[in-house]
Amino acid sequence: MARVSKKDLVLSYLKEYHSITSWEAIKNFKATRLSAIIFDLRAEGYEINSVREENIETGTNYVRYFLISEPH
Repeated sequence: MARVSKKDLVLSYLKEYHSITSWEAIKNFKATRLSAIIFDLRAEGYEINSVREENIETGTNYVRYFLISEPH
């Protein structure tokens, strides 16, 4: 049985939920390098926007990535 890459798992998650954060990637896939995965997906032609958000409870900032479009 072929092993599914973390990149493929993140891409499937983006297609289903339209956005992902580092915490979601760690929690769901143990993917600790989400920004590198996003970099690779962008290089493959996926349009992904980054939005900085703030956790109101802790005051910390994080990035949420949104899948805008797939390669043509």
